[in-house]
Amino acid sequence: MTRIDGALGLASRQTEQLLEAAGQAPSLHNTQPWWFRIRPDTIELHSDPGRRLPVTDPDGRERRMACGAALYNLRLALHGAGLRPLVTTFPDRDDPDLIAVVRHGGARAPTPEQLSLLRAVPHRRTNRRPFTDIAIARSDRHALHRSALEEAGWLYIVDDHRRRARVRELAFSAHRTQMADPDFRAELGRWTATSAGRRDGGPAASGGPLPQPHEAWTLRDFTAGARPTRTPVEYIEEQALITVLSAHLSGPHGDLQAGQAMQRVLLTATARGLSASFVSQLVEVPAAREELRRLVAATHPPHAVLRIGYGRPVPATPRRPVADLLVPLMSPVA
Repeated sequence: MTRIDGALGLASRQTEQLLEAAGQAPSLHNTQPWWFRIRPDTIELHSDPGRRLPVTDPDGRERRMACGAALYNLRLALHGAGLRPLVTTFPDRDDPDLIAVVRHGGARAPTPEQLSLLRAVPHRRTNRRPFTDIAIARSDRHALHRSALEEAGWLYIVDDHRRRARVRELAFSAHRTQMADPDFRAELGRWTATSAGRRDGGPAASGGPLPQPHEAWTLRDFTAGARPTRTPVEYIEEQALITVLSAHLSGPHGDLQAGQAMQRVLLTATARGLSASFVSQLVEVPAAREELRRLVAATHPPHAVLRIGYGRPVPATPRRPVADLLVPLMSPVA
């Protein structure tokens, strides 16, 4: 059994709990593309290039966003332990996969909101199934918007019917573009409909139903290989939110910023009883991403499109054990 050393003045078990929380972050195809190095005074977060998706995510943008989500969870767990995290991002120009170094920034009691979001971490799910036709309260919409702002992100809610229709058209077109690429289909197949023994990837049980062309926002958000079913008549997603998330920065720093904002939005949704999933093809196909940017008048290209609403419970995706996320102190960085 791998022993996990304590860090930042915390005991071994507390440090393990921090990493458990960080490892609950969402990632494209549940690749979990991160690893951590524990030292007495620091916790390093690294992007794992061995878990990259060269076809779907050739520039590593979504991999950095996933690391940003893991960093947000780590920060939140440190707040929950009464410790203010002091974070340095991309500290080594010669090592772009070193995402962040976290140090002890002093003692500070967590706020009620931080504790609420921390409790939501193990309950957050990517829910690809249809949402019920229940309107989302204005207070919840405001909370989602504010949660992105608090992490230097911007959450645009697509309310206009014509714009929603155009987003739907873009999603279908981007989906067709991706599925026409045999390399994309092969990469998707390697990471979805995975076997029961795997601790990463998307198991078939996580897949959602195959939508009718006029009924849903997602075409790729059901697991490849899962047996599709038709959307039940009682599910009409007119009340679900379609939101577009972007960051104030650009480049790798913007990707990391967007990942942290995205995770705070997702946890805020979870804490308020809402479900969410991604319409990823809209930000993975360059032409669709640029048209979406113009559609919502964003300064920078969008980082994520989130579909948010009230959904029925779905199972959790598998997670790698903490021991698999660690690199021993003496091991060199690949």
